[in-house]
Amino acid sequence: MQRHGIRHPARLVPLAFLGAILLGTALLMLPVAHAGPGAAAPLVALFTAVSAICVTGLSVVDTPVYWSPFGQVVILGLIQVGGFGIMTGATLLGLLVSRRLRLGTRLIAQVETRGLALGDVAAVVRLVVLATVTVELAVAATLALRLHLGYGEPWGAALWHGLFHAVSAFNNAGFSTFSDNLMRFEADALVIVPVMLAIVLGGLGFPVLHELRREPRRWRRWSVHTKITLFGSALLIVAGMLAILAYEWRNPLTLGELTPAARLLGALFHSVSARTAGFNTLDVGAMQPQTLAVHYVLMLIGGGSAGTAGGIKVTTFFLLGFVVWAEVRGSRETTAFRRSISVEAQRQALTVVLLAVGAVALGTLALQTLAAFPLERLLFEAISAFATTGLSTGITAELPPAAQLVLIVLMFVGRVGTITVATALALRGRRADYRYPEERPIVG
Repeated sequence: MQRHGIRHPARLVPLAFLGAILLGTALLMLPVAHAGPGAAAPLVALFTAVSAICVTGLSVVDTPVYWSPFGQVVILGLIQVGGFGIMTGATLLGLLVSRRLRLGTRLIAQVETRGLALGDVAAVVRLVVLATVTVELAVAATLALRLHLGYGEPWGAALWHGLFHAVSAFNNAGFSTFSDNLMRFEADALVIVPVMLAIVLGGLGFPVLHELRREPRRWRRWSVHTKITLFGSALLIVAGMLAILAYEWRNPLTLGELTPAARLLGALFHSVSARTAGFNTLDVGAMQPQTLAVHYVLMLIGGGSAGTAGGIKVTTFFLLGFVVWAEVRGSRETTAFRRSISVEAQRQALTVVLLAVGAVALGTLALQTLAAFPLERLLFEAISAFATTGLSTGITAELPPAAQLVLIVLMFVGRVGTITVATALALRGRRADYRYPEERPIVG
């Protein structure tokens, strides 16, 4: 009975991630992984391993300075395993749940995979591998050419930097082999645009990519999940860009000293990156408080389901928006794109959002107790960790060890918890044989 419980899919994913984290920590603690003398500090190795395997990007050290080439290869491997494992695990769990619930209720995991027409598990894995390898190699080649021809990087260094950033971008990780992240390329569209494309493609989610690959032009036949993800992502990116432009246009520490074209590129990039990628071309710590608030929203919402992005997910956020709109109109049924949304999906979306808000609130409170920094910066760190974004106002390395442990927990829960909770809710779904008398509490 106990062995069967361990194999339960809702428990297998976090156990697999824990195993990968322990292995990554052990590898990073090897002396050969540290650029300096001796081995890396245990907490630094653990924090880096969790951040890489959970594709977050938060770091307590300068990656290209602190870690040796071997250590950087380990980090790259952890990012790839974390991103590929999340995409595959989320898709396979969704298919498993769908098959078990076809005679029961329509649940959120079924909504996430309703656009998939897959024959077997091997086909799923092949498609994920194809998408991952194709995008990463294309972006890596583009970046390598630009770094070699435009910046004079030797071919070996250009290929390494290109590959590292391509993998990090597609997996929405935010790790960089440059000490200033991507700030040196703030006005270079030939570097920034390929990175943005990789972030967006990785963040859409595998079900959406599969449906676009199968029916790229027949948008009327797309599933509700794909439509919500695509239109919702586009809306968030544009709205985020306009908000960042409005608040940072005259800020001399961010956009104020750039050309108009570079300002547009910087605002667009940060709007895309804030939705769980974690790269930055601007100094986040120098941004206006209003811009940080915009980042709170973008980070918490995140990207698409069953992809490399974190957060509560675009579909979850907009699904609740449709629920609110139906309630405002006095409609008894929630609809989206001429399709009814099941009550079970609505309840699960509400559960995910409330659990996320609770986790961020508790994490922020813990950070306030342990670290003496302004609330807005601690809240930023908590949301960034839980949503696996990786952006920071620059205080991560200055946090005391206990506070860094809080971020480690938030990264793990935010990355693995969403899959686990969604699957556990779906697998526990059942219809009761009786109902209690109904009552209506006062709301509002």
